[in-house]
Amino acid sequence: MTTSRLLIDLDALRANWRALDAMSAPAVETGAVVKANGYGLGAAPVSRALAEAGARTFFVAAAEEGLAVRQALGDGPAIHVFSGHMDGDTALLAQAGLTPMLNSVEQFRRHREALPEAPFGIQLDSGMNRLGLEPADWAALRDEALALDPVLVMSHLACADEPEHPMNRQQLNCFREMVAGVEAPCSLAATGGIINGPDYHFQVTRAGCGMYGGLPYADARPVVHLDLPVIQTRQIEPGESVGYGNAWVADRPSTIATVAAGYADGLHRLMAPGTMLYAGDTACPLVGRISMDLITVDVTALTEVPDYLALLNDVQGVDRLAANEGTIGYEILTSLGGRYARSFTGAAA
Repeated sequence: MTTSRLLIDLDALRANWRALDAMSAPAVETGAVVKANGYGLGAAPVSRALAEAGARTFFVAAAEEGLAVRQALGDGPAIHVFSGHMDGDTALLAQAGLTPMLNSVEQFRRHREALPEAPFGIQLDSGMNRLGLEPADWAALRDEALALDPVLVMSHLACADEPEHPMNRQQLNCFREMVAGVEAPCSLAATGGIINGPDYHFQVTRAGCGMYGGLPYADARPVVHLDLPVIQTRQIEPGESVGYGNAWVADRPSTIATVAAGYADGLHRLMAPGTMLYAGDTACPLVGRISMDLITVDVTALTEVPDYLALLNDVQGVDRLAANEGTIGYEILTSLGGRYARSFTGAAA
């Protein structure tokens, strides 16, 4: 199954980061979110490529992810951990020089007791109700925390991919109130917030899915291409079915290609209707159910069946594929399975 070709264009990744960086003022620092193993593409090559592009601040979800990024980048770049200082994280935070974004009074106390000289950031809840200190807790802790010079104070927008959603302005106003008088750098905007304009930028932004070619950055260059190997082709007659449950029945003589990929590789069963695979510019519909290791594709339109069919290319990107299963490009990227043989263009690999 590792003959599938997952090609990651690091030049496109860097170009997308630079484009997002250019959307804010020169004084605003653009960080890079490389959590979930660099959105499924490989934390080490992704982080190195972004460092070459100019990123100096990186964000991960958990301390273990931060260690992988530190090993890739060495000393120097800042690596912030969204989950904060969890019980059991102390040694790893210290070893890798990670900065926890503390989310609660409990985490603040834990960090002060365990690593009193180590840097930290603060995450505030401006209305998403997911992570961060709520306004009352922040009011009680604020003076003590600010006296210790946090390196960053941040929050996260719930509806940034909908620019006109009133929640954006509501959270912006809440965050402004919570950070009034704060001298530490502040951060509210991920990709959507960057696109939504300077009101949301503050001193640090956090480029995320847009770097990897996904919405809400509609002008992003495609970063991921995925070619899947054809194992076998067969001719079927009208009335014959293909795959589990007789879910697709031919209404004409058809050529069906069996292709090595399935839901174990991140191709969720819901994406089957409407999904195409490509032989060059020719679209070939996926037919029948997606199974664990195999999919079946109607290649009747082809005069010659190639060794590989493309699932992700410049025509069908991660968001178009995601729309076929009613999800988002983030889920497609982070679900790309471990059986794919990843290769990179653009150095830094």
